Amino acid sequence: MSSINYIAFKTIVHREVSRFMRIWSQTLLPPAITMALYFLIFGRFIGPRIGAMHGVTYIQYIVPGLIMMSLIMNAYSNVTTSLFGTKFQKNIDEMLIAPISNHIILGGFLIGGVLRGVLVGIIVMGIALCFTHLKIHNGFLIIFVGVCSSFLFSLAGFTNGLFANHFDDVSIIPTFVLTPLTYLGGVFYSMDQLSPFWRGVSVLNPIVYMVNAFRYGMLGISDVNIYGAMGVIIIFSIALYGFNLFLMNKGYGLRT
Repeated sequence: MSSINYIAFKTIVHREVSRFMRIWSQTLLPPAITMALYFLIFGRFIGPRIGAMHGVTYIQYIVPGLIMMSLIMNAYSNVTTSLFGTKFQKNIDEMLIAPISNHIILGGFLIGGVLRGVLVGIIVMGIALCFTHLKIHNGFLIIFVGVCSSFLFSLAGFTNGLFANHFDDVSIIPTFVLTPLTYLGGVFYSMDQLSPFWRGVSVLNPIVYMVNAFRYGMLGISDVNIYGAMGVIIIFSIALYGFNLFLMNKGYGLRT
């Protein structure tokens, strides 16, 4: 990496991190409060009525899924809102005319999303410790799945930001696509509880693989093959990175 690209990359990352840290009460605090309510309602109030799942308490079972849910939602929203804001304020024009590659621009936004996603995940994990004890089955897998899932949904957020032409476009995908996929991604239930039809539908949901891989890293429990889950995350990440880079090279959503 040349010195120009390095300085540009460092500048974009610094701007992205400073942006969400400056307004931490809007970016870090709300997911912490929301997840605390999930732990309280589903874990403490409803969990004892449901009983154990796969040999662990219900609250322990849902902790990995809730961490993953908060992680991917925040990684996604960080990149989407940041990119759209950059387009709306015409700051993106300065990046496009600068002698830096699209890889650097894309990478800078992605790192910001990954850092916010991972940071929120750590905060939620800390909150979970206030409600139950956690065990680590495979620390490497937890880190790998957490970082790669943040990276994947940062890419998805970048795609949404490219296609968004109005403020309403930023919230359409999270509301009508990402939220349903997350709630149907095995966060609150095991696929063993589903009928054969819905189990077949669930295997088409990529979030199922992320949640189960993360749950295996924490509890050693999974409804899917772990190597297959990691393969899905890697393949989707590579494909979406290439797609975003293709759109940037064409100037789609960036040049007017």
